[in-house]
Amino acid sequence: MNKPKKFVGIDIGSETFFAAIGAMENTGWKIIVRPTEFQNTVDQLPQFVGWLNKQNLTPKNCILCMEATGVYGEALAYFLVSQNYQVVVEPPLKVKRAFKVAGHKSDPVDSCQIAEYAYRFCDQLRFWQPREEIYEQIKALLTLREQCVVQRTAHKNANHALKRKVVRTPLAERIHEQAIEELNHHIKEIEQEIEHLINQDPPSKGLLKNIKSIPGIGSILAVHFLVSMQTAPDPYCPKNLAAYIGICPYEDSSGTSRHRLDTSRHYGPSAMRRLLYLAAMSAREHQPKFRQYFLRKVAEGKPKQLVINNIANKLLRIVCAVARTGNPYIEEYRSIHPDLLRIDLPLTVS
Repeated sequence: MNKPKKFVGIDIGSETFFAAIGAMENTGWKIIVRPTEFQNTVDQLPQFVGWLNKQNLTPKNCILCMEATGVYGEALAYFLVSQNYQVVVEPPLKVKRAFKVAGHKSDPVDSCQIAEYAYRFCDQLRFWQPREEIYEQIKALLTLREQCVVQRTAHKNANHALKRKVVRTPLAERIHEQAIEELNHHIKEIEQEIEHLINQDPPSKGLLKNIKSIPGIGSILAVHFLVSMQTAPDPYCPKNLAAYIGICPYEDSSGTSRHRLDTSRHYGPSAMRRLLYLAAMSAREHQPKFRQYFLRKVAEGKPKQLVINNIANKLLRIVCAVARTGNPYIEEYRSIHPDLLRIDLPLTVS
């Protein structure tokens, strides 16, 4: 990436946002335009672009960086991309860790730090692009389904506890049962809508079918993979996708006084991580190859949880291979090194 001349840091709030402009000059990094406040409403966004034009900022000579704040910054990101600006949306924790904890903490200060962050890490930035409408809808439905599942579990647990009490409360039990029944209906309705949306997009339908052909991968987990592959960096690389989901173990040791097992950071989509764990458990129980692998590693002294995580990573590699090749899972498939295909074998055997 050719480093542009100017960087705009945007600190998003629910009602307003601050923008500051920085650049590298002969004396070093400097904020050349102090933080300015704008209304965070759709009808006021053109005024922000007008302000950028007054500062002689064009889509080709600047990068605009903001933190990921969910729906608060979504409208601004969509609008700026529609105007051909280069937009970067970074995790807040990543920006925070780039600076020492010192000085004041306010929205104007944050906008200056975000601009400096964009300059310092320019070669590592990934420009933000909106997902296709179908995937935005599917993602929202998956989130709603997860909320319904959590509420259903809470009602089931509460109802189970009520039925074990000596003094029963029929009204409370009936309300719990009605809520469970209604949530079951909503979950089924959500799943049908997700299937309907995917059927409208033949490439997504084909990819989903191939992912579901992998043992242990169910429909909902396959849909999660489908959506994650639209946002994860280099989604066809198993290591990158594992890090995105949060199942990539990292070394945690320092000097001679720190001794810990390798562990993942547990960042990323928690629902997808849980479903992948359940898929690994299912593969361990019902797939002979994975079961043999599990028993062998446990016999070698490996922790069971670590082996289950390894199985999840193996499933992840299969998902990436299936998505990359566009072919369904083949149980007895064996890869061949390309160099072996160049060896001249005898046509007859004496």
